[in-house]
Amino acid sequence: MDSSQFFWTLRGMLYCLKNDFRLSIVTLLSGSAILGITPFAIMRFIDGNLLAGFIDLGILAALAGSLVYAWVTQDTYRSGIFLAIACCTGAVVVSVMVGEVGVFWLYPCLVTTFFLAPSRVAAVLNLVSVLAIVSVEATFTSQVQMWTFLASTTIVSACSYVFAMRNKEQRDRLEQLATIDPLTGVKNRRSMDQELDLAAANAERTGLPYALVILDIDHFKAINDEYGHGVGDTVLCDLVGLIAENTRRTDQLFRYGGEEFVVLFPGVDGKNLKTVVANLQQGLRKSLKGPGGPVTSSFGVAMLRHGESVASWLARADHALYRAKESGRDRVVYGDDF
Repeated sequence: MDSSQFFWTLRGMLYCLKNDFRLSIVTLLSGSAILGITPFAIMRFIDGNLLAGFIDLGILAALAGSLVYAWVTQDTYRSGIFLAIACCTGAVVVSVMVGEVGVFWLYPCLVTTFFLAPSRVAAVLNLVSVLAIVSVEATFTSQVQMWTFLASTTIVSACSYVFAMRNKEQRDRLEQLATIDPLTGVKNRRSMDQELDLAAANAERTGLPYALVILDIDHFKAINDEYGHGVGDTVLCDLVGLIAENTRRTDQLFRYGGEEFVVLFPGVDGKNLKTVVANLQQGLRKSLKGPGGPVTSSFGVAMLRHGESVASWLARADHALYRAKESGRDRVVYGDDF
């Protein structure tokens, strides 16, 4: 790998860490735990405590495996649950083996489980871990220490749960603001770019056909100018509702900008595409109305070609839309020959 490839690989990894919260937690916890446990594993082997040393090696292997799996598959859901289980199990085993000194390893696990796993799984895991340690009488030298441990772990778990849930609500809200058009409630341009990239990648991998429709409301500026932007907004919302009624659940709708919308049709080949688009056009033509009467739309359609970039795919659909508007509006123009 040359320096240029290394730079782009590093940049890609940093982008993933920045945009995938759970992956960043998996990476941070795994890396920190590996750095923290490794010296103890070495020390145990030097002291001749082979059983404890091999247990530490098992924990390190689980941590490293979870980290590698998360990065290779991007499946942070399963890797997060596995990592939470591995950390809590390791902390319990160490606590039982070395006594009170070992219970300190459980506290960081109690904090991070709610960020790694679903809340119910994390709550059960924390409860089982604490009860497992308490059930071993030799772990604590007095009842006072045991009850102190129970109280402190309960407080830590409760605070972690509240913070994790609050953090999730904020992240979900920010994600919604970043990907949803506030007026119509459909996905925005940023979300569209991501979904089209995924569609293109899936088409190359599986051969599934994809079609793209860019539709534009005819004479929309005149509606805004004559009746006001409030009426124009109502027409846009009505359009979204009608598109939802005349498409499948698997189809995706995006607001491209202004009065332009994009519909992504997965699994529709050229033979069926004309029927699908004609039904959509007829549904809008029949039901979309404004104060001045029926409101029509123009359509530009393009099938994704093998090996074609998303930019080229969009450009062909956009050019077809331009031709539809130039040739009189209220019509469908295809960027492909069927």
